[in-house]
Amino acid sequence: MKAAVVGAAGATPTFTDFADPTVHDGQRVVELVAAGLHPVVRARISGRHYSSENVWPAVPGLDAVARTDDGRLIYTGMVAAPWGTFAERFAVPSSFAVELPDGVDPLAVAAGCNPGLASYVPLTNRRAALGEAGLGTVLILGATGIAGRIAVDNAFALGATKVIAVGRNSEILRELADRRPDSVRTVTLTGTDDAAAIVAALDDQAPTTVIDFVWGPVAEAAFTALDDPALAGPHFDVAHIQIGAIAGAHAAVPATLLRSRRYAISGSGLGSVRPADMFGALPAFIDQIAGGAVHIPFTAYPLAAIDEAWAASESTRAVVVP
Repeated sequence: MKAAVVGAAGATPTFTDFADPTVHDGQRVVELVAAGLHPVVRARISGRHYSSENVWPAVPGLDAVARTDDGRLIYTGMVAAPWGTFAERFAVPSSFAVELPDGVDPLAVAAGCNPGLASYVPLTNRRAALGEAGLGTVLILGATGIAGRIAVDNAFALGATKVIAVGRNSEILRELADRRPDSVRTVTLTGTDDAAAIVAALDDQAPTTVIDFVWGPVAEAAFTALDDPALAGPHFDVAHIQIGAIAGAHAAVPATLLRSRRYAISGSGLGSVRPADMFGALPAFIDQIAGGAVHIPFTAYPLAAIDEAWAASESTRAVVVP
């Protein structure tokens, strides 16, 4: 069969022949409809991710929308190395199949489920923990990436009243604010007085939840901002949920922040979220895409043009199709 194949750690995939998938008990072979080129896909196939298999040659791809032998479209994944979803066919667990609702764009599902669930799952859990108080204000660090932009939609879909969107891309921040001028405040990171800018955007109201895709000095700026005694309001119970670390692997937390507020820092990722919780959230999240509550920007590339897809900007999510 044809597939995108990576020959060694750090290599660019090429469109070439690869062995048909081996099928074990409890698995079935499905056909590719669309697979998202997520940052974790790049990191895993390069050997840089904590979940990397470190087997080459291999086919990249973590998840996909696929067609079953009876013609149904499903969202699926969990392909065993050296195979992945960037191939004409792949074997998946028969138990992992979320059937797509009528009318949803399968390419949007392929592009959006991985980055979207990153915030949808912890925000859903946070809403449940807050109960009648609701999400209130949500602070999103790294709001201009694909995952961050979807997180803005997720926050409102789950009941947030205000979002503070923090990022470096001022054009995308303007787009986010223009879509919801009454409920989105933005902070363009400059590296100078970022903490003060976050405080000003919060308008003296501490958030209930911080969704953090960047960590590093950006998280430190948020810590400084949220340690500011000017912040008031009913929500002193802040959950800081760490999801990504593109700004740096380490961040220093001021002791006064942890003493002056009930400030809980936790991570959300492949190793810290139960698979049952992640899989269980898929139907509801896909329904949000189908209903238009969540917008997924993507650009489609044929599998044969994997080199172009690999080189594409991540301002929109690349999706490979047969």
